[in-house]
Amino acid sequence: MKKRYVGVLSAVLAASMALTGCAGNSNSSGGSNASGGQSQPAPGNSGGGTTEGGLIKIATQSPLSGSNSAVGDAIKTGAGYALEKRKEEFKALGFDLQLFPQDDQGDPKIGVSNAEMLISDPDVYGVVGHYNTGVAIPSSVKYEEGKLVMVSPANTGVKLTEEGKKTVHRICARDDAQGPKAALYAKNTLGVKTAYIIHDKTAYGQGLSDQVKLQFEKDGVQILGFEGITQGEKDYSAVLNQVTVKNPDIIFFGGLYPEGGILIKQAREKGFKGYFMGGDGLDSSDMIKIAGDAVEGVVFTSVAGDVTQTEEGKKWAEEYKKATSKPLETYSVYGFDSMNVILNGVLEAVKANGGKKPTREQVLDAVHKTKDFQGQFTKVTFDEKGDNTNADVFIYKYDKDKSIFVGKAE
Repeated sequence: MKKRYVGVLSAVLAASMALTGCAGNSNSSGGSNASGGQSQPAPGNSGGGTTEGGLIKIATQSPLSGSNSAVGDAIKTGAGYALEKRKEEFKALGFDLQLFPQDDQGDPKIGVSNAEMLISDPDVYGVVGHYNTGVAIPSSVKYEEGKLVMVSPANTGVKLTEEGKKTVHRICARDDAQGPKAALYAKNTLGVKTAYIIHDKTAYGQGLSDQVKLQFEKDGVQILGFEGITQGEKDYSAVLNQVTVKNPDIIFFGGLYPEGGILIKQAREKGFKGYFMGGDGLDSSDMIKIAGDAVEGVVFTSVAGDVTQTEEGKKWAEEYKKATSKPLETYSVYGFDSMNVILNGVLEAVKANGGKKPTREQVLDAVHKTKDFQGQFTKVTFDEKGDNTNADVFIYKYDKDKSIFVGKAE
């Protein structure tokens, strides 16, 4: 993605959301003005099905506070922009669209609590989320109970779509695609022969690192270490002292940018001269703020591509920035496309229901049947598991003040 700076939510979008009753609360309950006190709809008729017109809420779940809020807010803003652009379309059919953003804080317990609230609200018809796979997996159990469709713009953990849940979908690639392609790029393009792998012990970070390790071993790259660190710590000398002694060609980090930024900064301070690489967890403008000058040369794979690589995409990016008063983050586009996948499903379900408010099951069925939908960036066709058969992996490299799109990973 291009210069990924984090700003405040646009006055235009925020005002519009306020007028339509949107709740962007960041408390642990996920929005105190939600209709969370209502009982859960009966499974056979969840979310309406008999009334003409009415309220339709689409939720987002992402970290809107805490260390991962930069990307979390980008997902929310992109989804909100998509919804705003389609309000008139739904209004003409008698429906009031509302964005219902929830702050999962990157915490599984809060994500689950929010999910319980969402499935209890019969006006909620879908969820765009999450950012953290470790939050998405337990939350998806609740979505399955409530027959509430989820479309993720960012979750790459393999396990998410391997548990047989009908409600779970994602438009991005999985780690069993991202990990091998990262390892192949490191070996074939960077020419590494030895590697030290560090992960953050999360479902995402360790899962991605496991995939990288398998590919490195298959290709004959020697693994000099495979260690876990604790999220939130500020001093990683213990593991980095081992790295400097073994002096690998590359450090691969499976984790997110708050820890990734600290790791590369401290590694350089200790004299490490080799490559530093990570996955899509390093895909944030905050990586630059945290790592400082040490960010230069950091390579990462991402499951999110750069929309500005085409003229049409550049035009859309300018329109997006004007509407939201903030620069484009890569996952803003994926939030945008994920929301449109859900809204297309709602629209199809309304038509199938004779113009009346559909059930959640009808929306779920329509979303699951998504085929060859061309979003602003992504093309989406879901397989039986809910994975996007068109998902790709991309390579980026940081210079001192921005990330540079290198190309599609092969």
